[in-house]
Amino acid sequence: MILIVDDRVENILPLKKILELHQFEVDTALSGEEALKKVLKNNYSVIILDVQMPGMDGFEVAHAIAGFSKAKDTSILFLSAVSKEKKFIAKGYTSGGIDYLTKPVDPDILVLKIKTFTRLYEQQQELRAIQHSLRKEIEVRKKAQEELAERIQELRSVLESLPQMAFTVTSDGRIEYVNEHWYRYSTDPTAFPETHPDDEAACAEWKRSLEQGVEYSREMRLKDLQTQDYRYHLLRVVPIRQPEGIVRWVGTFSDIDLQKKAAEHLERQVELRTGELLAKNLELERTNHELQQFTWVVSHDLKEPLRKIQLLNDFIRDKYLDGNSEAVTYLNRSIRSSARMSQLINDLLSYSQLSTPGQFQLTDLNALLDDLLADFDEQIRGKQAVVRVEPLPVIDTIPGRIRQVFQNLISNALKFSRPDQAPEIGISAERVARKEIGSPPAPDGPFCRIVVSDNGIGFDEKFLDRIFVIFQRLNDQASYEGTGIGLAIAKKNIEKHNGLISARSRVGEGTRFILVLPVHQPNR
Repeated sequence: MILIVDDRVENILPLKKILELHQFEVDTALSGEEALKKVLKNNYSVIILDVQMPGMDGFEVAHAIAGFSKAKDTSILFLSAVSKEKKFIAKGYTSGGIDYLTKPVDPDILVLKIKTFTRLYEQQQELRAIQHSLRKEIEVRKKAQEELAERIQELRSVLESLPQMAFTVTSDGRIEYVNEHWYRYSTDPTAFPETHPDDEAACAEWKRSLEQGVEYSREMRLKDLQTQDYRYHLLRVVPIRQPEGIVRWVGTFSDIDLQKKAAEHLERQVELRTGELLAKNLELERTNHELQQFTWVVSHDLKEPLRKIQLLNDFIRDKYLDGNSEAVTYLNRSIRSSARMSQLINDLLSYSQLSTPGQFQLTDLNALLDDLLADFDEQIRGKQAVVRVEPLPVIDTIPGRIRQVFQNLISNALKFSRPDQAPEIGISAERVARKEIGSPPAPDGPFCRIVVSDNGIGFDEKFLDRIFVIFQRLNDQASYEGTGIGLAIAKKNIEKHNGLISARSRVGEGTRFILVLPVHQPNR
C-alpha cells in the first residue's frame, strides 16, 4: 500500500488517481501527525512525503518514521515544488529518504520509481520471512538434536540394564554401541559374535533386511567364549525411524538355549506320546468293533427269547384264560413288559451303532418326511393328529440317521399329546447365517434351521439339559411309554451332522424342537 502525505488535497488527488490507474492501493494523510498515526497502524511499501507542511515538515516526519521498527523496510520518497535547492535535497536523503523529486515530475518516471520501491519492499518482506523461517528451523533442528542426544543416552542406559546382549547399528550397518553382555560372546565391539556354521546364512538375510528397511528376527547359535559351546539365541533388530528416514537400528540377542532344548525334549515326548496314542486308538477301534459285534449278538440273543415269551403269553391268554379276567390282566402286564424290554434292546442297539461312521449325501428332506409319515399313518389316524410340513431344503445328511431324528421327534409329539386335544405337529425350515439356535434368517446362509413343534404336554425348561441324556425321563412310565433313549439318539445324530439341537417349551403349551444343520458338509 502507498501513503501520500500532503497538506493540500489538490496535490494529493492527481497522484492518487495516477497510482490507482496502475493498480496500486493508495492511502492519504493531510499532515505529518496524521501520517505518523497511520504508519503505526498500517504497513506501507512507499511513502510519498511533501516537504513543506504546517506543523511537522516532511524532514521531521521522515526522522520520526525512521525510528519505527515497523517501517524500516518502507521507502520514503520526497516530492516538493518549492524546496529544490541542493541543501534541501541533501537533507531529504540524510533524514531517511530514498529519493527526492521536484515538481513538475514526469508521471511515468514516478510510477516506475514507485514500482521499483514496491518490488524492493516485497522482496525485503520475503527475505525477512525466509530468515524467520530459517531461524525457526535452526531452533527446531537444534532442539531435535538435543532431544535425540538425550534419547540416545536414555536408550544406552536402557540397553545397559537389559539382561540380553544389546547393540545399536548405524543406518549404513556399522555397529556403534554394545552393552556389557556382548563381551561374553565377542571381544570386538564392532563385529558380530561367531555363529554356528549352519547359521551363516543369517548374515546375508540381515543385509537384505538392512537394505529393505524392515525388521529382522531369527534364531541362531552363538559361540560362548567361556565354555566354547554354541547356545541358541533369538536375534531381533528393529529400525528406528525419523521423518528423514531410518537413523539407526536397535538389536538384541536373547538367550533361548534352555527353552529351545526344553522344546526339543517336549517334541520328542509329544512324538512318543503320539505314537502311543495312535496305538491306543487302534486298540480302541478294535475294541469298539468287538463291542459292536458283542452288542449285536447280545441283542439278537436277548430278542429271540423275548419274542418267544410274547408269543407264548399271547397263546396262553387267547386259548387258556378266556373268562379269567384277573389272569388276563396279569398276563397283559407281562406282555407289555416284554414289549418294553424288546423296545429297550432295539434302542440300545441303535444307540451303540451311532459311533459307526456314515456317508453324507444330498438329501431331499421333503421326500424323506413323506416316506416317514407313511409309517406313522396308523398312529396319526388313531389320534386324529394334524401334521403340517412346509417346504424343506435339500441338504447334506446321512439319510438313515437324520430319519431317526425326525422319527423320534414325531413319535414324541404323538406320544406326549394332551388327552383332551388332538395332536398338531408343524415342521418348517429356513436358512440362517450362523451355527446358532437364535441366528438371524439369511436367504443364502450356510446353515438350515428346522423347527418341529407340537401342542402337547410340554415340559419345564429348567429340565432342558436332562431330556437329551440317555435314560432320563421327565414323565412316569405308567402314563407315557418309552425307554428314555430317543432324544439321546437324536442329539448324537445331530452332532454327527456337525449341528445343534435344543428345545423351547412350557408345561401344557407344547414343545418346539430346534435343529441347526450345515447345508453342505465339509467332508462330503
